[in-house]
Amino acid sequence: MIPGEWTESASRALAAVDHDSRSADPRELLWALVDQESRASEILASGGLDAGTLAKRLPRPSDDDDPSPDGLEIVLQEAARLAGLAGRAGEVGTEHLLWGLAQVDESIGQLLAEFDLRAESLVTVIEAASGIETTPLETDETLDPPPAPDTATDTLRVMDASANRAREGLRVVEDITRFVLDDAHLTSLVKQLRHDLTTALEPLDGGRFLSARDTSSDVGTSITTDQENRRHSLHDVLDANLGRVQESLRTLEELAKLDTDEMPTNVPSAAALFERTRYDLYTLHKALAGTLQARRRLDGRMLYLLAGESSCQGGIGPAIRAATAGGVGIVQLREKSLEDAVLLELARRVRRWTREAGVLFVINDRPDLALLSDADGVHVGQEELDVRSVRRIVGPGRLVGVSTHSIDQARQAVLDGADYLGVGPVFPSQTKSFDSFAGLDTIRAVAREITLPWFAIGGISEANIAEVTAAGATRVAVGAAVCGADDPETVARGLHQALAATG
Repeated sequence: MIPGEWTESASRALAAVDHDSRSADPRELLWALVDQESRASEILASGGLDAGTLAKRLPRPSDDDDPSPDGLEIVLQEAARLAGLAGRAGEVGTEHLLWGLAQVDESIGQLLAEFDLRAESLVTVIEAASGIETTPLETDETLDPPPAPDTATDTLRVMDASANRAREGLRVVEDITRFVLDDAHLTSLVKQLRHDLTTALEPLDGGRFLSARDTSSDVGTSITTDQENRRHSLHDVLDANLGRVQESLRTLEELAKLDTDEMPTNVPSAAALFERTRYDLYTLHKALAGTLQARRRLDGRMLYLLAGESSCQGGIGPAIRAATAGGVGIVQLREKSLEDAVLLELARRVRRWTREAGVLFVINDRPDLALLSDADGVHVGQEELDVRSVRRIVGPGRLVGVSTHSIDQARQAVLDGADYLGVGPVFPSQTKSFDSFAGLDTIRAVAREITLPWFAIGGISEANIAEVTAAGATRVAVGAAVCGADDPETVARGLHQALAATG
């Protein structure tokens, strides 16, 4: 969000909801407007819609409610548009947010209409509250209408330019995903998006875009900014091009909704395809950005130790100190039987040991204790909390790892926003029993497709690590092989050297 774009009261309302999230519920914003003193709350009160009345008619949303398909994106756009009409493009207030909610959300619009606060009548009320008129002044002058513009050609020119930007941006993203990340999974998703874009454009184009093209008279070709000519990192290149594609898809989606004689009769289906492709691109953007960030954060951390008080032969403290000296880069505390208070005290000790060693600290299954012990992350299995739920507890800065047992689970975990994966079990484990094993075939499948950091896990030791690395693993997680050894440091060093040889 651009600083200064919202009034102070509007900023407070937006801060009360997760307004950047695709799953944000517009009802959360309505309640945020009611809960604070603002022009919006005064307008609502003038119609008789106070907190008590609202609670009976439209209760506060809960986490179990279905997410909004558009989040608050369209609401914020409409609010900014109305503010712009009033000459307040740099300052969007709560009254404009209220109008946007009435305009976009059907249930909120119907409720406000029952209190004589329809979207169209709200404009007059907002003008009275703000002292600024957006309605045109009447005049006695009459002017002859100008000749009808060639709107069909103009529309096709806009769609042609937007289609070109979308194609070009997707090609840049695909080239980076394919040749820089070497990520087959994400590359296939970008290819699918390009196919979906082509499918959506077919009923609109039919050679009409090229006929309408007029690059020589396009005033935008000579307008640029310093920012457009400068990229500081690969991440910047991806963000710029993914943003360009998203914006172009929105333009195409809106123009495809036009109900005019010049447009093909099957355009509405194209608009829906553009919308779906745009949402898929949001997910892909998150996965690409997450992969780049995780690869940087976990660079050089090839050996991952799973440790517990009961599983470490010489005690968990000496085992962790020895293992980290031998090359372990991440330590996970895995304890299923300790009471919470005891487990938290142990977690705080492990946090101290890992911080002294300069390695990352992860807790198994417990995002609450990860916060209390200041761990670097949480690891969850397929039966535990999902990534989204864990993120709501620990925030965006901590690692979230996910156990996966198949290539499909690995693909999904990447799109869910995991920072790293555990892939296995590869072999029978001394510390955990399994009904079935992913085996080396799953390691090979993940190695072919996934470049988000992942660790082969399950029964790995010095005796079989060569098989695991030969299958494509460059990172492994171990437990008993190190914690149960007489000399954890020597074993860890041997495993680390075997992994280093793969690079």
